[in-house]
Amino acid sequence: MIDLNNMAKPKLVPNLDPQFRPAVLWNRAFAKAVANSGEATPFAVALERDGKQISVYETALFPAGKSAEWDEANYFYVERLVKCLLWAKGGWKIIVGGNSIVGQNLQKAYAPGGSREFDADFMGGVYEKDFVVEIVDYDQIPKAFEKTEAVGGHLEGCRIGFDAGGSDRKVAAVKDGEVLFSDETVWHPKVTEDPDYHFAGILDSITRAAEHLPRIDAIGVSSAGIYINNRTAVASLFLKVPKDLFEAKVRDIYPRVAEKLGNVPITVVNDGDVTALAGASSLQDTRVLGIAMGTSEAVGYVNSEGHLTGWLNELAFMPVDYNLEAMVDEWSGDYGCGVKYFSQDAVIKLAPAAGIELDESLTPAEKLSVVQKYLEEGHAGAQQIFENIGIYLGYAIGHYSDFYDIKHLLILGRVTSGRGGALMLEKAREVLETEFLELASIALHLPDESDRRVGQAIAAAGLTELK
Repeated sequence: MIDLNNMAKPKLVPNLDPQFRPAVLWNRAFAKAVANSGEATPFAVALERDGKQISVYETALFPAGKSAEWDEANYFYVERLVKCLLWAKGGWKIIVGGNSIVGQNLQKAYAPGGSREFDADFMGGVYEKDFVVEIVDYDQIPKAFEKTEAVGGHLEGCRIGFDAGGSDRKVAAVKDGEVLFSDETVWHPKVTEDPDYHFAGILDSITRAAEHLPRIDAIGVSSAGIYINNRTAVASLFLKVPKDLFEAKVRDIYPRVAEKLGNVPITVVNDGDVTALAGASSLQDTRVLGIAMGTSEAVGYVNSEGHLTGWLNELAFMPVDYNLEAMVDEWSGDYGCGVKYFSQDAVIKLAPAAGIELDESLTPAEKLSVVQKYLEEGHAGAQQIFENIGIYLGYAIGHYSDFYDIKHLLILGRVTSGRGGALMLEKAREVLETEFLELASIALHLPDESDRRVGQAIAAAGLTELK
């Protein structure tokens, strides 16, 4: 292959992960090589999701079939690009136009037994359709059709906001916009098979919050996973729950909690979108990308209209590192994905290189706490870990900007607690100023400590509109 890996070396190298190859730099190197060839050919990818919504991404490739090296580079670029688009926007159908060789290889990758079988099965399950890769001529790519939705910001009445994370669950009782009570409880949903455990935990948190209100007018839920009409489509929180029990007790777990509490109106939204809504509300602005770094990477986006886009925004599974030897995500089976760069897994991954040995008997959340304690004590290796994650973040912002129009970027979650959050933003700003001057105007925000811990639960309280 053309030596694009060498061209994609970052100017700011994470010293604990020197083989890091930012996706954005590789993509830019590819685009430059295509343009310099003098033979660029137009290419487009369309993704269809629910409600016949279609997202379209335009780019250019080397001409098909002229060189094995060009064909190889084309496919690597498009395979990673489609992966990025799929997890950002979602879809049950991929339509590729302008290069049949690339299209045929994608069909193989997303077929049973192919390298992207997981992605095809996942998306098929989300949209309850058979996953399809269709090849068309470039001029047959369908036109984009996307809808947005105004959600959140409702403060009147007595409300409960609940945030279900992989390591802890948070809850807030809010009356007419005033927080009367907030709390967080450690739990272990991702390793528990019995969904009664999840139900009891959710009900416990909400019931304790209800004790601080004269009544419950509405419940808003921020939860890791994908939710359609308040029902669970896919969620790693319930990873160990057997399929039959998932259908019986998890699919409608949140509506069942609301029913238990007296058929209270409830709205369930992906936790990343709630992060973005919280940011947009506090900033009184739009074009906000919110990233919650905890057990995984949860991302949400509020567009220029102040609306949610209906995209999946599951950037935990979007590749940010094109180093072929990058750590593999255990769930999706792919390498270089955001979950290993913007979560407690990132801290744990970098710890050995930083000279920190972690007790394997500890949970991931406990391992994170150990590293954060080292950081507060002035441990040089611990500081390097969070600086390295900041470098990752800076390059990821460059990458995300190819798919999102970003004015504000907000980070929160357990990984940002203490000094770590500030260190990350400092390095991220340095990357933007060094590599992406055109993006240096993006404002990077870190909420105060209490907002970082329970901000999503508070924002979730305002999700439901009272009729």
